[in-house]
Amino acid sequence: MGWNTLDDMELGGKKVLLRVDINVPMENGQVSDDTRIRRVVPSVADILAQGGSPILLAHFGRPKGQVVPDMSLRPLQAPLEVAFGAPVVFCADCRGPAAQAAVAALQPGQILLLENTRFHSGEEKNDAALAAEIAELGDIYCNDAFSAAHRAHASTEALAQLLPACAGRLMQAELSALEGALAQPKRPVMAVVGGAKVSSKLELLGNLVEKVDHLVIGGGMANTFLAAQGHDVGKSLCEHDMTGTALEIMAKAETAGCQILLPSDVVVARAFKAGAANETVAANACPADAMILDAGPATVKAMAAVLAASKTLIWNGPMGAFELPPFDAATNAAAQTAAALTKSGALISVAGGGDTVAALNQANAADDFSYISTAGGAFLEWMEGKTLPGVAALTR
Repeated sequence: MGWNTLDDMELGGKKVLLRVDINVPMENGQVSDDTRIRRVVPSVADILAQGGSPILLAHFGRPKGQVVPDMSLRPLQAPLEVAFGAPVVFCADCRGPAAQAAVAALQPGQILLLENTRFHSGEEKNDAALAAEIAELGDIYCNDAFSAAHRAHASTEALAQLLPACAGRLMQAELSALEGALAQPKRPVMAVVGGAKVSSKLELLGNLVEKVDHLVIGGGMANTFLAAQGHDVGKSLCEHDMTGTALEIMAKAETAGCQILLPSDVVVARAFKAGAANETVAANACPADAMILDAGPATVKAMAAVLAASKTLIWNGPMGAFELPPFDAATNAAAQTAAALTKSGALISVAGGGDTVAALNQANAADDFSYISTAGGAFLEWMEGKTLPGVAALTR
Protein backbone atom coordinates (compact mmCIF):
# COMPACT_ATOMS: atom_id res chain seq x y z
CA MET A 1 0.00 0.00 0.00
CA GLY A 2 1.70 3.20 -1.16
CA TRP A 3 -0.07 5.73 1.04
CA ASN A 4 -0.43 6.54 4.72
CA THR A 5 -3.66 5.83 6.58
CA LEU A 6 -5.03 7.23 9.84
CA ASP A 7 -3.07 4.47 11.60
CA ASP A 8 0.18 6.16 10.51
CA MET A 9 -0.71 9.57 11.95
CA GLU A 10 -0.46 11.02 15.47
CA LEU A 11 -3.92 12.52 15.86
CA GLY A 12 -4.03 13.55 19.54
CA GLY A 13 -4.66 17.28 19.87
CA LYS A 14 -4.43 17.74 16.09
CA LYS A 15 -6.81 19.54 13.75
CA VAL A 16 -7.55 17.09 10.93
CA LEU A 17 -8.79 18.51 7.63
CA LEU A 18 -10.99 15.63 6.48
CA ARG A 19 -12.08 15.77 2.82
CA VAL A 20 -15.37 13.87 2.54
CA ASP A 21 -18.07 13.27 -0.03
CA ILE A 22 -21.43 14.15 1.51
CA ASN A 23 -22.97 15.24 -1.79
CA VAL A 24 -26.21 13.47 -0.83
CA PRO A 25 -29.61 13.64 -2.56
CA MET A 26 -32.09 16.02 -0.91
CA GLU A 27 -35.90 16.17 -1.10
CA ASN A 28 -37.83 19.06 0.49
CA GLY A 29 -34.76 20.04 2.50
CA GLN A 30 -34.26 16.55 3.89
CA VAL A 31 -31.59 13.93 3.10
CA SER A 32 -33.30 11.19 1.06
CA ASP A 33 -30.34 8.78 1.04
CA ASP A 34 -27.70 9.03 3.77
CA THR A 35 -25.37 6.31 2.41
CA ARG A 36 -22.50 8.73 1.80
CA ILE A 37 -22.89 10.26 5.26
CA ARG A 38 -22.80 6.84 6.94
CA ARG A 39 -19.62 5.94 5.07
CA VAL A 40 -17.80 8.91 6.62
CA VAL A 41 -18.56 7.80 10.19
CA PRO A 42 -15.56 5.43 10.70
CA SER A 43 -12.97 8.13 9.92
CA VAL A 44 -14.67 10.74 12.10
CA ALA A 45 -15.04 8.24 14.95
CA ASP A 46 -11.36 7.24 14.77
CA ILE A 47 -10.16 10.86 14.77
CA LEU A 48 -12.35 11.72 17.77
CA ALA A 49 -11.32 8.55 19.63
CA GLN A 50 -7.66 9.55 19.35
CA GLY A 51 -8.27 13.07 20.59
CA GLY A 52 -8.20 14.80 17.22
CA SER A 53 -10.63 17.41 15.90
CA PRO A 54 -12.27 16.57 12.55
CA ILE A 55 -12.76 19.57 10.24
CA LEU A 56 -14.93 18.52 7.32
CA LEU A 57 -14.22 19.77 3.79
CA ALA A 58 -16.82 18.93 1.15
CA HIS A 59 -18.52 20.07 -2.02
CA PHE A 60 -22.23 20.05 -2.78
CA GLY A 61 -23.71 20.35 -6.26
CA ARG A 62 -22.17 22.51 -8.99
CA PRO A 63 -22.24 26.15 -7.86
CA LYS A 64 -19.41 26.98 -10.30
CA GLY A 65 -17.48 29.23 -7.93
CA GLN A 66 -20.51 31.22 -6.80
CA VAL A 67 -22.28 31.30 -3.43
CA VAL A 68 -25.55 29.49 -4.16
CA PRO A 69 -27.71 29.29 -0.99
CA ASP A 70 -29.51 26.14 -2.22
CA MET A 71 -26.14 24.38 -2.37
CA SER A 72 -25.05 25.27 1.16
CA LEU A 73 -23.91 22.44 3.45
CA ARG A 74 -25.76 24.01 6.40
CA PRO A 75 -28.81 21.67 6.05
CA LEU A 76 -26.47 18.72 6.61
CA GLN A 77 -25.39 19.89 10.08
CA ALA A 78 -28.24 18.11 11.89
CA PRO A 79 -28.09 14.84 9.86
CA LEU A 80 -24.32 14.72 10.47
CA GLU A 81 -24.80 15.16 14.23
CA VAL A 82 -27.21 12.21 14.23
CA ALA A 83 -24.82 10.03 12.21
CA PHE A 84 -21.71 10.94 14.23
CA GLY A 85 -23.37 11.03 17.64
CA ALA A 86 -21.34 14.18 18.39
CA PRO A 87 -21.90 17.96 18.12
CA VAL A 88 -21.29 19.48 14.69
CA VAL A 89 -20.50 23.19 14.37
CA PHE A 90 -21.13 24.88 11.01
CA CYS A 91 -19.02 27.66 9.51
CA ALA A 92 -20.25 29.66 6.51
CA ASP A 93 -16.86 29.62 4.76
CA CYS A 94 -14.03 27.14 4.23
CA ARG A 95 -11.24 29.75 4.37
CA GLY A 96 -10.42 33.16 5.78
CA PRO A 97 -11.21 34.88 9.10
CA ALA A 98 -14.57 33.17 9.70
CA ALA A 99 -13.08 29.70 9.27
CA GLN A 100 -10.04 30.58 11.37
CA ALA A 101 -12.30 31.80 14.20
CA ALA A 102 -14.43 28.65 14.01
CA VAL A 103 -11.33 26.44 14.23
CA ALA A 104 -9.99 28.44 17.20
CA ALA A 105 -13.30 28.05 19.03
CA LEU A 106 -13.59 24.31 18.38
CA GLN A 107 -13.87 22.29 21.61
CA PRO A 108 -12.64 18.70 22.15
CA GLY A 109 -15.23 16.21 20.93
CA GLN A 110 -16.76 18.67 18.46
CA ILE A 111 -16.74 18.41 14.66
CA LEU A 112 -16.47 21.44 12.38
CA LEU A 113 -18.32 21.47 9.06
CA LEU A 114 -16.95 24.07 6.65
CA GLU A 115 -19.05 25.53 3.84
CA ASN A 116 -19.10 24.17 0.28
CA THR A 117 -15.56 24.31 -1.15
CA ARG A 118 -17.00 24.91 -4.64
CA PHE A 119 -18.35 28.30 -3.54
CA HIS A 120 -14.78 29.40 -4.39
CA SER A 121 -13.75 29.38 -8.05
CA GLY A 122 -10.25 28.28 -7.02
CA GLU A 123 -11.52 24.89 -5.87
CA GLU A 124 -12.12 23.41 -9.31
CA LYS A 125 -9.06 25.24 -10.69
CA ASN A 126 -6.84 23.44 -8.14
CA ASP A 127 -5.73 26.90 -7.03
CA ALA A 128 -2.61 26.85 -4.85
CA ALA A 129 -3.56 30.06 -3.01
CA LEU A 130 -6.95 28.67 -1.95
CA ALA A 131 -5.31 25.41 -0.85
CA ALA A 132 -2.78 27.38 1.21
CA GLU A 133 -5.58 29.29 2.97
CA ILE A 134 -7.38 26.07 3.80
CA ALA A 135 -4.13 24.42 4.94
CA GLU A 136 -3.73 27.12 7.61
CA LEU A 137 -6.78 25.66 9.38
CA GLY A 138 -5.30 22.23 10.11
CA ASP A 139 -2.32 20.12 11.09
CA ILE A 140 -3.09 16.98 9.07
CA TYR A 141 -4.88 16.37 5.76
CA CYS A 142 -6.98 13.21 5.40
CA ASN A 143 -8.78 12.38 2.14
CA ASP A 144 -11.81 10.16 2.60
CA ALA A 145 -13.52 11.12 -0.69
CA PHE A 146 -12.48 8.49 -3.23
CA SER A 147 -15.48 9.50 -5.36
CA ALA A 148 -13.84 12.92 -5.88
CA ALA A 149 -10.29 11.58 -6.28
CA HIS A 150 -10.41 11.70 -10.08
CA ARG A 151 -10.62 15.50 -9.90
CA ALA A 152 -7.50 17.60 -9.37
CA HIS A 153 -9.16 20.21 -7.15
CA ALA A 154 -7.72 22.41 -4.41
CA SER A 155 -9.27 20.29 -1.63
CA THR A 156 -8.33 16.95 -3.19
CA GLU A 157 -4.91 17.50 -4.76
CA ALA A 158 -3.18 20.81 -3.95
CA LEU A 159 -4.04 20.64 -0.24
CA ALA A 160 -2.50 17.17 0.08
CA GLN A 161 0.87 18.65 -0.90
CA LEU A 162 0.86 21.17 1.96
CA LEU A 163 0.27 19.03 5.06
CA PRO A 164 1.11 15.53 6.31
CA ALA A 165 -1.43 13.52 4.31
CA CYS A 166 -3.23 10.20 4.64
CA ALA A 167 -6.22 8.21 3.40
CA GLY A 168 -9.36 7.99 5.50
CA ARG A 169 -11.12 4.71 6.25
CA LEU A 170 -13.43 4.84 3.22
CA MET A 171 -10.61 5.80 0.87
CA GLN A 172 -8.49 3.03 2.40
CA ALA A 173 -11.27 0.48 1.87
CA GLU A 174 -11.87 1.58 -1.73
CA LEU A 175 -8.21 1.46 -2.68
CA SER A 176 -7.63 -1.88 -0.95
CA ALA A 177 -10.65 -3.41 -2.69
CA LEU A 178 -9.69 -2.11 -6.12
CA GLU A 179 -6.04 -3.05 -5.77
CA GLY A 180 -7.09 -6.53 -4.67
CA ALA A 181 -9.40 -6.88 -7.67
CA LEU A 182 -7.13 -5.54 -10.41
CA ALA A 183 -3.53 -5.10 -9.24
CA GLN A 184 -2.98 -8.36 -7.33
CA PRO A 185 -6.12 -10.45 -7.80
CA LYS A 186 -6.81 -14.07 -7.01
CA ARG A 187 -7.28 -15.80 -10.35
CA PRO A 188 -9.25 -16.58 -12.43
CA VAL A 189 -10.62 -13.01 -12.62
CA MET A 190 -14.02 -12.35 -14.21
CA ALA A 191 -15.36 -8.92 -15.16
CA VAL A 192 -18.98 -8.08 -15.96
CA VAL A 193 -19.41 -4.89 -17.96
CA GLY A 194 -22.89 -3.75 -18.95
CA GLY A 195 -24.58 -0.52 -19.87
CA ALA A 196 -25.81 1.23 -22.97
CA LYS A 197 -22.82 2.23 -25.08
CA VAL A 198 -19.47 0.77 -26.09
CA SER A 199 -18.25 4.31 -26.82
CA SER A 200 -18.56 5.32 -23.15
CA LYS A 201 -16.54 2.33 -21.95
CA LEU A 202 -13.87 1.93 -24.62
CA GLU A 203 -10.94 2.59 -22.28
CA LEU A 204 -12.45 0.34 -19.63
CA LEU A 205 -12.85 -2.59 -22.02
CA GLY A 206 -9.39 -2.03 -23.48
CA ASN A 207 -7.80 -2.12 -20.03
CA LEU A 208 -9.82 -5.08 -18.72
CA VAL A 209 -9.11 -7.49 -21.58
CA GLU A 210 -5.43 -7.31 -20.65
CA LYS A 211 -6.06 -7.91 -16.92
CA VAL A 212 -8.94 -10.37 -16.57
CA ASP A 213 -9.45 -13.96 -17.65
CA HIS A 214 -13.15 -13.72 -18.54
CA LEU A 215 -15.10 -10.66 -19.69
CA VAL A 216 -18.90 -10.76 -19.79
CA ILE A 217 -20.45 -8.01 -21.93
CA GLY A 218 -24.11 -7.20 -21.38
CA GLY A 219 -26.72 -4.50 -21.81
CA GLY A 220 -26.92 -2.38 -24.94
CA MET A 221 -23.17 -2.77 -25.38
CA ALA A 222 -23.62 -6.45 -26.13
CA ASN A 223 -25.86 -5.58 -29.10
CA THR A 224 -23.00 -3.70 -30.73
CA PHE A 225 -20.74 -6.73 -30.34
CA LEU A 226 -23.46 -9.04 -31.74
CA ALA A 227 -23.88 -6.69 -34.72
CA ALA A 228 -20.09 -6.75 -35.21
CA GLN A 229 -20.37 -10.54 -35.54
CA GLY A 230 -22.87 -10.08 -38.35
CA HIS A 231 -26.05 -10.71 -36.37
CA ASP A 232 -29.20 -8.68 -37.04
CA VAL A 233 -30.19 -6.90 -33.82
CA GLY A 234 -33.47 -5.48 -35.14
CA LYS A 235 -34.48 -2.23 -33.47
CA SER A 236 -32.19 -2.75 -30.48
CA LEU A 237 -30.04 -0.01 -28.99
CA CYS A 238 -26.84 -0.46 -30.98
CA GLU A 239 -23.87 1.68 -32.02
CA HIS A 240 -23.46 0.41 -35.56
CA ASP A 241 -20.59 2.85 -36.11
CA MET A 242 -18.66 1.11 -33.32
CA THR A 243 -18.74 -2.43 -34.74
CA GLY A 244 -15.18 -2.10 -36.05
CA THR A 245 -14.03 -1.06 -32.60
CA ALA A 246 -15.89 -4.02 -31.08
CA LEU A 247 -14.01 -6.38 -33.40
CA GLU A 248 -10.71 -4.75 -32.39
CA ILE A 249 -11.53 -5.30 -28.70
CA MET A 250 -12.36 -8.94 -29.40
CA ALA A 251 -9.07 -9.41 -31.27
CA LYS A 252 -7.16 -7.74 -28.44
CA ALA A 253 -8.85 -10.05 -25.95
CA GLU A 254 -7.92 -13.14 -27.95
CA THR A 255 -4.28 -12.03 -28.05
CA ALA A 256 -4.31 -11.42 -24.30
CA GLY A 257 -5.93 -14.77 -23.53
CA CYS A 258 -9.14 -13.18 -22.25
CA GLN A 259 -12.37 -15.04 -23.02
CA ILE A 260 -15.24 -12.70 -23.97
CA LEU A 261 -18.69 -14.03 -23.13
CA LEU A 262 -21.53 -12.49 -25.16
CA PRO A 263 -25.22 -13.43 -24.94
CA SER A 264 -26.03 -16.73 -26.66
CA ASP A 265 -29.75 -16.11 -26.23
CA VAL A 266 -31.68 -12.88 -25.70
CA VAL A 267 -35.06 -11.67 -24.49
CA VAL A 268 -36.76 -9.49 -27.12
CA ALA A 269 -39.84 -7.28 -27.12
CA ARG A 270 -41.58 -4.83 -29.43
CA ALA A 271 -42.16 -2.19 -26.75
CA PHE A 272 -39.71 -0.61 -24.29
CA LYS A 273 -41.91 -0.76 -21.19
CA ALA A 274 -42.37 -2.81 -18.04
CA GLY A 275 -44.35 -5.99 -18.60
CA ALA A 276 -44.10 -5.81 -22.39
CA ALA A 277 -44.90 -9.03 -24.27
CA ASN A 278 -41.59 -10.79 -24.88
CA GLU A 279 -39.92 -13.94 -26.12
CA THR A 280 -36.53 -15.60 -25.81
CA VAL A 281 -34.63 -16.28 -29.03
CA ALA A 282 -31.10 -17.18 -30.08
CA ALA A 283 -28.76 -14.20 -30.13
CA ASN A 284 -28.56 -14.46 -33.94
CA ALA A 285 -32.34 -14.61 -34.38
CA CYS A 286 -33.66 -11.23 -33.22
CA PRO A 287 -36.76 -10.36 -35.28
CA ALA A 288 -36.37 -7.24 -37.44
CA ASP A 289 -39.22 -5.46 -35.63
CA ALA A 290 -38.03 -6.31 -32.09
CA MET A 291 -35.43 -5.03 -29.66
CA ILE A 292 -33.10 -6.94 -27.34
CA LEU A 293 -33.83 -5.95 -23.72
CA ASP A 294 -32.10 -8.67 -21.68
CA ALA A 295 -29.85 -11.71 -21.82
CA GLY A 296 -31.62 -15.07 -21.87
CA PRO A 297 -31.53 -18.05 -19.47
CA ALA A 298 -28.84 -19.95 -21.41
CA THR A 299 -26.55 -16.91 -21.14
CA VAL A 300 -27.26 -16.66 -17.41
CA LYS A 301 -26.40 -20.35 -17.01
CA ALA A 302 -23.10 -19.85 -18.87
CA MET A 303 -22.31 -16.82 -16.67
CA ALA A 304 -23.02 -18.87 -13.54
CA ALA A 305 -20.57 -21.54 -14.67
CA VAL A 306 -17.80 -18.97 -15.21
CA LEU A 307 -18.62 -17.33 -11.88
CA ALA A 308 -18.35 -20.69 -10.10
CA ALA A 309 -14.87 -21.20 -11.59
CA SER A 310 -13.65 -17.67 -10.77
CA LYS A 311 -11.94 -16.34 -7.65
CA THR A 312 -12.38 -12.59 -8.26
CA LEU A 313 -15.26 -10.65 -9.81
CA ILE A 314 -15.37 -7.02 -10.94
CA TRP A 315 -18.86 -5.78 -11.88
CA ASN A 316 -19.84 -2.58 -13.67
CA GLY A 317 -23.25 -2.16 -15.28
CA PRO A 318 -26.45 -4.21 -15.69
CA MET A 319 -27.04 -7.08 -18.12
CA GLY A 320 -30.25 -5.61 -19.53
CA ALA A 321 -32.99 -3.03 -19.02
CA PHE A 322 -33.03 -3.83 -15.29
CA GLU A 323 -35.35 -0.92 -14.47
CA LEU A 324 -38.15 -2.59 -16.50
CA PRO A 325 -39.32 -5.99 -15.23
CA PRO A 326 -39.16 -8.69 -16.50
CA PHE A 327 -36.04 -7.45 -18.30
CA ASP A 328 -34.17 -7.44 -14.98
CA ALA A 329 -34.07 -11.24 -14.85
CA ALA A 330 -30.50 -11.77 -16.11
CA THR A 331 -29.03 -9.04 -13.91
CA ASN A 332 -30.91 -10.35 -10.86
CA ALA A 333 -29.97 -14.00 -11.43
CA ALA A 334 -26.28 -13.32 -12.09
CA ALA A 335 -26.04 -10.92 -9.14
CA GLN A 336 -27.64 -13.41 -6.79
CA THR A 337 -25.26 -16.15 -7.97
CA ALA A 338 -22.27 -13.86 -7.37
CA ALA A 339 -23.61 -12.88 -3.95
CA ALA A 340 -24.08 -16.50 -2.90
CA LEU A 341 -20.56 -17.44 -4.02
CA THR A 342 -19.15 -14.45 -2.15
CA LYS A 343 -21.08 -15.32 1.01
CA SER A 344 -19.71 -18.87 0.87
CA GLY A 345 -16.14 -17.52 0.69
CA ALA A 346 -15.52 -18.82 -2.83
CA LEU A 347 -15.45 -15.42 -4.55
CA ILE A 348 -14.13 -11.89 -3.95
CA SER A 349 -16.61 -9.49 -5.57
CA VAL A 350 -16.13 -5.77 -6.17
CA ALA A 351 -18.76 -3.63 -7.88
CA GLY A 352 -19.40 0.02 -8.61
CA GLY A 353 -20.14 2.79 -11.05
CA GLY A 354 -23.28 4.14 -12.65
CA ASP A 355 -26.39 2.00 -12.37
CA THR A 356 -24.50 -0.89 -10.82
CA VAL A 357 -25.31 -0.16 -7.17
CA ALA A 358 -29.00 0.34 -7.98
CA ALA A 359 -29.11 -2.89 -9.97
CA LEU A 360 -27.44 -4.94 -7.22
CA ASN A 361 -29.67 -3.41 -4.55
CA GLN A 362 -32.73 -4.25 -6.64
CA ALA A 363 -31.49 -7.84 -6.89
CA ASN A 364 -31.04 -7.94 -3.08
CA ALA A 365 -27.44 -8.95 -3.74
CA ALA A 366 -25.43 -5.87 -2.74
CA ASP A 367 -25.11 -6.72 0.96
CA ASP A 368 -23.26 -9.96 0.20
CA PHE A 369 -20.73 -8.50 -2.27
CA SER A 370 -17.21 -8.09 -0.85
CA TYR A 371 -17.18 -4.39 -1.67
CA ILE A 372 -19.60 -1.96 -3.31
CA SER A 373 -18.09 1.35 -4.42
CA THR A 374 -20.38 4.40 -4.29
CA ALA A 375 -17.93 6.28 -6.52
CA GLY A 376 -19.00 6.71 -10.13
CA GLY A 377 -16.39 8.43 -12.29
CA ALA A 378 -13.48 7.66 -9.95
CA PHE A 379 -14.33 3.95 -9.91
CA LEU A 380 -14.46 3.84 -13.72
CA GLU A 381 -11.25 5.81 -14.18
CA TRP A 382 -9.41 3.50 -11.79
CA MET A 383 -10.77 0.51 -13.75
CA GLU A 384 -9.57 2.15 -16.95
CA GLY A 385 -6.06 2.17 -15.53
CA LYS A 386 -5.85 5.95 -15.10
CA THR A 387 -3.95 7.74 -12.36
CA LEU A 388 -6.34 9.54 -10.00
CA PRO A 389 -4.91 12.92 -8.87
CA GLY A 390 -6.45 12.68 -5.39
CA VAL A 391 -4.84 9.27 -4.86
CA ALA A 392 -1.50 10.16 -6.43
CA ALA A 393 -1.26 13.14 -4.06
CA LEU A 394 -1.40 10.76 -1.09
CA THR A 395 1.39 8.52 -2.35
CA ARG A 396 4.29 8.32 0.08
